[in-house]
Amino acid sequence: MTKNAIDRATKIFQDHNGILRTQQTIRLGIAPRTLYMMRDAGMLLRESRGLYRLADAELGSNTDLVQVALKIPKGVICLISALSFHNLTTQIPHQVYVALPIDAEKSRLEYPPLRIFWLTQKVYLAGIENHELDGIPVKIYGIEKTIADCFKFRNKIGSDVALEALRDYRKREGFNIETILHYARIDRVERVIKPYLEAFMV
Repeated sequence: MTKNAIDRATKIFQDHNGILRTQQTIRLGIAPRTLYMMRDAGMLLRESRGLYRLADAELGSNTDLVQVALKIPKGVICLISALSFHNLTTQIPHQVYVALPIDAEKSRLEYPPLRIFWLTQKVYLAGIENHELDGIPVKIYGIEKTIADCFKFRNKIGSDVALEALRDYRKREGFNIETILHYARIDRVERVIKPYLEAFMV
């Protein structure tokens, strides 16, 4: 019976890319006793509080973003982490940059390290895209919203990061100045970003 339970639990984990929250395991029919037995046997690794993955599961390239999505449902990947996802920066994020609405609860996620930005509802909701990473839906700000956010938080992440992203995006097919200005208005940085846009358009 125990082996059957473990085999069934292993199959459930495999069907979910090797990683699940405790609440999900219960909902999917894995008994807590089986979960803890697998953990104690080294078959499951505790990634953070309430988050487990199969020990032999291959980690995708977006593991940190997936963990944030699983543990912080309201979190949206933003700023340097979003730029990295969109291939618009040479910066290597050593934290996951996450946006949350100002009324959200503070995250208790132990790993990966986070840098949280608290946003008003209007700014938070604007420009969210849903991407499936390693089979998990992850909320990430789109390119134009991310660039506007970088100018909004330029004093915290560096103006050079914002300018590099804008310059690289300018070279891409589909560059949309109106969309950038739309999000710049929401972020209240239209006056800041407009001179750079005009200079790049010359």
